[in-house]
Amino acid sequence: MDAIFNGDNPLVMRQLSVVSGVGSLHERLERWYLFVRDAIRYDPFAIHLEPAQNAASRTLENQRGHCVHKSILLVAGFRAMGVPARLGLARVRNHLATDKLQEKLGTDVLTPHGYAAFWNGNRWVKCTPVFNRTLCEKLGTTPLGWSAEEDVLFQPLNAKGDAFMEYLEDYGLYSSVPLALIRKQLQECYPHAFDANGQWALKEME
Repeated sequence: MDAIFNGDNPLVMRQLSVVSGVGSLHERLERWYLFVRDAIRYDPFAIHLEPAQNAASRTLENQRGHCVHKSILLVAGFRAMGVPARLGLARVRNHLATDKLQEKLGTDVLTPHGYAAFWNGNRWVKCTPVFNRTLCEKLGTTPLGWSAEEDVLFQPLNAKGDAFMEYLEDYGLYSSVPLALIRKQLQECYPHAFDANGQWALKEME
């Protein structure tokens, strides 16, 4: 398997067995989606540009990850269950960005935002396993559920009816992780976040 989408890694395989267990393929996919959404903490500053740091197994070890990390882990599990899956990348505007996030990034535009897509037998279905339930409750919105038929992306409104997430540009679906594109997007949007050696310098959340 792919070194980044490493669903054949023993740690990933063991977790997949524990989480997905038995049942229909639909049920197993849904359980894996909910696990990645809620059990892996979302950390918008946990950005890595080396292949090993983006591997599905590493995100499982860390129990936290950027939206790209979480989407990679979701894709790896889907592929391990025999379902074609890809990584999606986009540019989004987070209307409810926390003060800390907006201060560090200098903008409420997030790029590249990662999501996942899987083939349901008829079409590619997009889904986003990024914001866990507790974080959504803190932000005043509901977590994104699961659908095997309809795209499930970010909530356009929060619970009060205010704008939450807005997709500005979809870069498409990728069978492998385009690390060069990810670096390019980060450097163009957040040049201040890189050190003199070209490494991402913003610290992960405590």
